[in-house]
Amino acid sequence: MSLPLNAALAPLEWLLGTWESDEPGEVINFMFNAFQIETKKPLHRECGFIRLKPGTNHVAFINAQNTGLVDIEEGELTENQLNLQSCSLSRISFAKEPHVHQIRRVLRLRPDGKLEQTVSMATNNEPLTQHLHITYQRTS
Repeated sequence: MSLPLNAALAPLEWLLGTWESDEPGEVINFMFNAFQIETKKPLHRECGFIRLKPGTNHVAFINAQNTGLVDIEEGELTENQLNLQSCSLSRISFAKEPHVHQIRRVLRLRPDGKLEQTVSMATNNEPLTQHLHITYQRTS
């Protein structure tokens, strides 16, 4: 049984569903699980929540990673695109270096129906650089 979508989430409806990444690249699904492409060994996992400030296009993305990094990214929802910038980063005391100091993330629904994600990061030894660019196809 499917429940109706809460009206407050309607602007993000285009993002809902299960997505699988296109080849080539690391296989990452929309739940932010990454696997090594040949061996399928788990590499990276991110879990989070997206919140939309009621009555605005202001979005917050709260994210925890298995690397020990927790970040809050905020930005803007414009039609079928989320533009996010880190505003708070925290990590466990024994997180491996290099340490992330800034994150920019763009999620957008392309005209061909694919979801595209681009993530740029700055670390303590590298300026803001594209870290990930991947496309996904909706599977459900």
